[in-house]
Amino acid sequence: MAVSLTKGQKVDLTKGNPGLNNLLVGLGWDVNKFDGGSDFDLDAAAFLLDGSGKTSSDADFVFYGNLKHTSGGVEHLGDNLTGEGDGDDEQIKVDLSKVPEAVEKIDFTVTIYEAEERRQNFGQVSNAFIRIVDESSNTELIRYDLGEDFSIETAVVVGELYRHNGEWKFNAVGSGFQGGLQALCQNFGVNV
Repeated sequence: MAVSLTKGQKVDLTKGNPGLNNLLVGLGWDVNKFDGGSDFDLDAAAFLLDGSGKTSSDADFVFYGNLKHTSGGVEHLGDNLTGEGDGDDEQIKVDLSKVPEAVEKIDFTVTIYEAEERRQNFGQVSNAFIRIVDESSNTELIRYDLGEDFSIETAVVVGELYRHNGEWKFNAVGSGFQGGLQALCQNFGVNV
């Protein structure tokens, strides 16, 4: 049975699951019905961060334009342009055994592609979630449903995996940003 988290809640991941290495991070959402004329294209990404909360290089940003980290520790499984259908809309695989030692956190984000031009924001998105699945057993370990906390934001840090005393934990972040992907990249030290 998956642990269901609320915003700001932290939970041990590897301590209670010894040998856990291969994770599937599923992100999903629905778009509220509105007459905007454009599809919603939401994009999941992962930022591999050092102790300062920044990427050490642009290669530490895994997204639809850079699907696999050089370490093989984080891999984006592809861009979903419409978010149609049930379940995960985009997925990112994480192999904890391959994540470089210098990486202390992996932040998972969702942004709206061309949000300004299309006049779209997270106030028009519902049922957003992140879930962590043990890939070896296909067991959902953690689920965080974001709720309806957003209005004008065009980017959200959904959650993060982080190292603590040699173990991996998960933090349900749920923090919104204005300025979309560019604002997130600047926040995490990626050149855009």
